[in-house]
Amino acid sequence: MVEKKLTHTAHIPIRWGDLDAFGHVNNTIFFRFMEQARVEWLESCGMPMDGGGQGPVIVNAHCTFLRQLKYPGEVEVRTFAGQPGRSSFETYVEMRRADQPDLLVAEGGAKIVWVDYAMEKSVPLPQDLRELIAA
Repeated sequence: MVEKKLTHTAHIPIRWGDLDAFGHVNNTIFFRFMEQARVEWLESCGMPMDGGGQGPVIVNAHCTFLRQLKYPGEVEVRTFAGQPGRSSFETYVEMRRADQPDLLVAEGGAKIVWVDYAMEKSVPLPQDLRELIAA
C-alpha cells in the first residue's frame, strides 16, 4: 500500500462548457480539475506558480474514470502526496461530486518533479515543501 497524506481539498464548479456532446463532463476536463487543485495546493504552500526560477513540472498524469459528472454541480478534489524523493514526489487524487461525498467519480494522480526552469534540470525539492509532505 502506498503511503500518502491528504494535503488539500478543492471545490471546483462544473461549467456548462465542460460538457461534451454526450452531456457529461469530457474526460480531458478531469485533468484540468486535477491541475487546478494542484495549483491551489502549491500556492497555498507559498510556492508561486509564475514560471520563474524553480518549480514543478508534471512528468506523467493518469486518471481512472469511474462515474459520469453532469452539469450543474461542484467537484470535490482531494489531493494526497506520497513520500518525497530527492527532486520528485507522486500526487494522488480522488474526485467526488460535492453533493455526494461518498461517491467516488474518478481517481488519478501525477508525478511532480521540481526543476530549475532556466537550466531545464531537476533540483532538490524545497525543504519547506519536503517537510510538509513528509510529515
